[in-house]
Amino acid sequence: MELQGKKINFLGDSITEGVGTSDSSKTYHALLKESVGLAAARNYGKSGTKIARLPVITDDPFDKDFNLRAPDMDKDADVVVVFGGTNDYGHGTIPLGDFDNRDIHTFYGGMHNLCQYLIKEYTGKTIVFMTPIHRMEEKAFAGNDKSRDLVCFVRAIREVCEHYSIPVLDMYKESGMYGNMQIWCDKYMPDGLHPNNLGHEIMAHKLQKFLENL
Repeated sequence: MELQGKKINFLGDSITEGVGTSDSSKTYHALLKESVGLAAARNYGKSGTKIARLPVITDDPFDKDFNLRAPDMDKDADVVVVFGGTNDYGHGTIPLGDFDNRDIHTFYGGMHNLCQYLIKEYTGKTIVFMTPIHRMEEKAFAGNDKSRDLVCFVRAIREVCEHYSIPVLDMYKESGMYGNMQIWCDKYMPDGLHPNNLGHEIMAHKLQKFLENL
């Protein structure tokens, strides 16, 4: 894909919003825009948000999940990049569900609903998902319930996107950032979750190559 002149919507959480960077020009999407000459790199990242829906929705911005916010995005985008899932895991309140689940209050259900909406609204355009990167804590918080480890949410993104033939940039596998080693945290994600400027440079490079190869 030729990226110059393209308009891209970036739907995400705090990492897309830019938490961890020194300023908005250092986010992965801003760096991508500068590198390839995008016509627009629209930041629809909102801290704390999830792909699935909470049981009770309030006016708190954290409650406005990806499915609620997707309709607010500009419809003239050539590409939509979705980067989320770490909060669905990390906040410990979202059931994972299973592939056959369509309940938007589960992660699988939220993924199905989001994919179907994006395919309908951006028919013929490029839709891409990015899996969560590694983080300092990746094991389920409640006992030894391995069905809620971060990798289970990563696998769900891969599985649902494969079902809809949506390309996935597997940042969990390929980012080169590993939050469970202090040396990597110090270099790329000082708080164990949010990449710094250098981490965003890596993500921008990975995403650029991925999109160019589509």
